[in-house]
Amino acid sequence: MILVTGSDGQVGYALLKTLAPLGAVKGLTRADGDLSNAEDVEALLDKYQPRCIVNAAAYTGVDQAESHSETAHALNAQLPAQLAAWAKENGATLVHYSTDYVYDGSGDEPWQEDAPTGPLSVYGKTKLAGDEAVLAAGIGAIIFRTSWVYGARGRNFMLTMLKLGSERDQLSVVSDQWGTPTPAWLIAEVTAIALREKLSKSQSLEGVYHLTCRGETTWCDFSRAIISAAGDLGVPLNMSAEQVRPIPTAEYPAPAPRPLNSRLSVTRVEQALGLELPDWRYALQLTLRDWVEFRTN
Repeated sequence: MILVTGSDGQVGYALLKTLAPLGAVKGLTRADGDLSNAEDVEALLDKYQPRCIVNAAAYTGVDQAESHSETAHALNAQLPAQLAAWAKENGATLVHYSTDYVYDGSGDEPWQEDAPTGPLSVYGKTKLAGDEAVLAAGIGAIIFRTSWVYGARGRNFMLTMLKLGSERDQLSVVSDQWGTPTPAWLIAEVTAIALREKLSKSQSLEGVYHLTCRGETTWCDFSRAIISAAGDLGVPLNMSAEQVRPIPTAEYPAPAPRPLNSRLSVTRVEQALGLELPDWRYALQLTLRDWVEFRTN
């Protein structure tokens, strides 16, 4: 039994299909129980007795977390700590997802897994607390830190840009925050590869791994790439990529500060699993094709 928390989210939904060849997969959504409530979580774990837990649940409202810190802490720190404790007691494997927000965003070089952390926001601080709790449990868990997650379903930057691109004739998008867009399907597929290796004991995978596409870009150039690639696929839009105007972060104030440098080095995960992760532009094209097919069908 593989238990996937947050299976109604972007990554969780992709995991349900991708992990199916590895065993019976049970997805947990809000309808199954309140994952911010320790008693509900304990009851679900005891009910399903998973051999493996893949924790895709999180409080991802970065700005909302500034004023809802208790809820953010419950889902981002308390939940992974509880899952790790249960996994230790019951001999289960745990995979957990983290974020580029655990770093302070300084410099312009990709962050290595052993780099000092320094989250700027409540969201980042609660996610780091969850990472630390999982690592402290000493169960050989895998933590995938990823960034700029998007997909063909749910709520994400790509879908927002497509919606705005069909409604407006100009957009202003931040151009001084750097990172790597990463589709949910890629996270799910790499997770399946890593979990197969770990469960078969062919590799002793554990600890923190960065998991993104290759390459780097800004939110502005990511937006332009979305508009351009969607237009090439015949998606009706009201604007072209040239009509996306770059602005500095200072012109787009938000309750939670954003890291300016979210570049993550993926060398460790590629070497550990023998992978060559795709460039973010190619991954975007594949994701947009999936989205177009999803809309037409």
